[in-house]
Amino acid sequence: MKAVRVHEHGGPEVLRYEDAPDPRPQPDQAIVKIDVCGVNFIDIYFRTGLYKTDLPFTNGQEAAGVVSEVGADVTGLKPGDRVSYCGVQGGYAEYAAVPAQRLVKVPDGVDSSSAAALMVQGMTVHYLTHSTFALGSGHTALVHAAAGGVGLLLVQVGKMLGARIIATCSTEEKAALVRAAGADEVILYTQKDFLTEVKRLTDGKGVDVAYDSVGKATWQGSLDSLKPRGMMVFFGNASGPVPAIEPLTLTAKGSLFMTRPSLPHHIATREDLEKRSSDLFNWVRDGKLKVRIGETFRLSEAATAQERLAGRLTTGKLLLAP
Repeated sequence: MKAVRVHEHGGPEVLRYEDAPDPRPQPDQAIVKIDVCGVNFIDIYFRTGLYKTDLPFTNGQEAAGVVSEVGADVTGLKPGDRVSYCGVQGGYAEYAAVPAQRLVKVPDGVDSSSAAALMVQGMTVHYLTHSTFALGSGHTALVHAAAGGVGLLLVQVGKMLGARIIATCSTEEKAALVRAAGADEVILYTQKDFLTEVKRLTDGKGVDVAYDSVGKATWQGSLDSLKPRGMMVFFGNASGPVPAIEPLTLTAKGSLFMTRPSLPHHIATREDLEKRSSDLFNWVRDGKLKVRIGETFRLSEAATAQERLAGRLTTGKLLLAP
């Protein structure tokens, strides 16, 4: 089979599209013939070595496809079942061996592209809005990078839950997408200081929660955007890691809360995985949540896809098709 492999850490050029052995299932695994795989910042973090794993490895943490074979101990899955998954390295390939307990069935009415797009970004949005900070009516949330894959979903789910959403993005084109997703206010950070605008839009009070996946470039302004006892949620490093923050800084700024959550801890149990994925699939099937697929690249174009993602040149979800 063909796969995109990383033999050494570095830039997009280290992604090698090459022949790899066809996977064989362990007793607790299923082989998935991949229809599409998702492109995420976590793939870049593993490629560069920011996140550690043994070399060489097949890049990619998320995919959707069809079960082609199951291991001897697998129950509840059979060849022909449509499935998706995340959190298992090896998605940039034609086939992947995946622990059966990490696979979820994709219902009728949800296509493979949407299913793949929802696994990392959709379930991230689910835990951010339901577990990290239980967003609801009366809350105001700041959402950075709102035209990206996570951002557009986060805006929609936030509005579904009754919150007021103040979103940031870089261009008028992206702003139109963010408004269409339901954002109450959109700040073009390339034209206006987002902190000044947040304070103006909240009559100086600040927001209840700031969702920041940008990191280094926005962290200071995000903290300063919060009202007293507000929640600072860092969940990405698109512009670089956030520097160390002294705990007394949180006191001085109003007894703030701060967290740096990650998806694996929020889908560690089968119950959590099924709950979050089924909610997302149901919202899509019922027309309550729209998944925007920005671009779909050939598997051999993985380097280009990652460059576009890292350069913040995209809207919605990026996918690779074997």
